[in-house]
Amino acid sequence: MRLRNREGTPVDAVPFLVVTAMTVLVVFSFGPVYCIAIGMEGPAVIGVPALACAGAVVVAYHRLVHTARPDLRAEIPTEQRILGLFYAALVGAALLVALSLPLLVR
Repeated sequence: MRLRNREGTPVDAVPFLVVTAMTVLVVFSFGPVYCIAIGMEGPAVIGVPALACAGAVVVAYHRLVHTARPDLRAEIPTEQRILGLFYAALVGAALLVALSLPLLVR
């Protein structure tokens, strides 16, 4: 099954699958431990990370599949795409550090 955007144009599925897999790994690695650290218990320990993961997958699908424009990708300079990846990596690292702080301060 080929993924198609809202205009019916085929879209590369790899970026969406990579983002989804990374989301599942990060959310279910940090989520339950984080929920327990802030005092949650029972089904909420798995339910909250599952909701966060589902939300992130919906956002990734909307951004990387539904509104994707493959023809526009060739028009963006390589330097600008690499800079965007660099900023995304910085934001991701900062988010992981921020999520780790409540686990360290107890």
